[in-house]
Amino acid sequence: MNKSDGLQAIEKPLASLPHTIRNHILEHLRSLTQYEPVIGIMGKTGAGKSSLCNALFQGEVTPVSNVEACTRDVLRFRLSSGSHSLLLVDLPGVGESGQRDEEYTKLYRRILPELDLVLWIIKADDRALSVDEHFYRQVMLTYQHRILFVVNQSDKAEPCHEWNIVNNMPSPAQQLTIEAKRTALRQLFLPRHPICVVSARTGWGIEAMVETMMYSLPDRATSPLTTQLHGRLCTEPVKKQARERFGSAVGEVFGTMESSSFLPAPVRAVIRTVRETVVTVARAVWDWIFF
Repeated sequence: MNKSDGLQAIEKPLASLPHTIRNHILEHLRSLTQYEPVIGIMGKTGAGKSSLCNALFQGEVTPVSNVEACTRDVLRFRLSSGSHSLLLVDLPGVGESGQRDEEYTKLYRRILPELDLVLWIIKADDRALSVDEHFYRQVMLTYQHRILFVVNQSDKAEPCHEWNIVNNMPSPAQQLTIEAKRTALRQLFLPRHPICVVSARTGWGIEAMVETMMYSLPDRATSPLTTQLHGRLCTEPVKKQARERFGSAVGEVFGTMESSSFLPAPVRAVIRTVRETVVTVARAVWDWIFF
């Protein structure tokens, strides 16, 4: 079975629905299988944005464009693998240019609604976070469900000379430092999602971060994201999560119509039955659609 066969398998149970409803659902289902997640990356200079993206994603990187001439620090990059893609939006770090903070505030408020998730990257040894906190509370609090805090460069956590090179992991003393950092950030930002701690340079913590990303993303974005991950990161638990979330996203396509009071009850009953079948089939053919 190939991708086309997988889509046809999903579409087949729709034959019992009225023509208009069937076409409406088909359009949304096809859009779902072609969805391009949009991930924002933010952090101060030196936080390791590029190294973290390189540790997470594979595929060909293509610069798309800057958002606007007046926001030259915001760039979009498309990652493509096969017929699927992912859009990375490189956002400027706050607090580095006081005269531009007002511009950044307007910029973020305009761009945040477009993003499925924002990876807010903070260096493990960064203690100057007052500007970050102010910006978060003034601009981003409304979108906290889309923000995932990532502590990077954990191999530099004190005492940095104790990093266990053989096992590629922090020493017990570094673990204490890392947990103290995580606790401080949790108290400072009160984040909606668990705080990830990684070392992009060594790869430590990246697998756990991917699993957290999967839970933090909206249903529609999880499956196409998996197509851009490095192979070792696309584990069976990650695929299982994506498969289940894809089924949920497919089910949501039917949700509005199923609950519509304008449709006769018998038609709503048929939609409900078809929905259950399509969701089951969608999960069964997930591998053929996305891999």
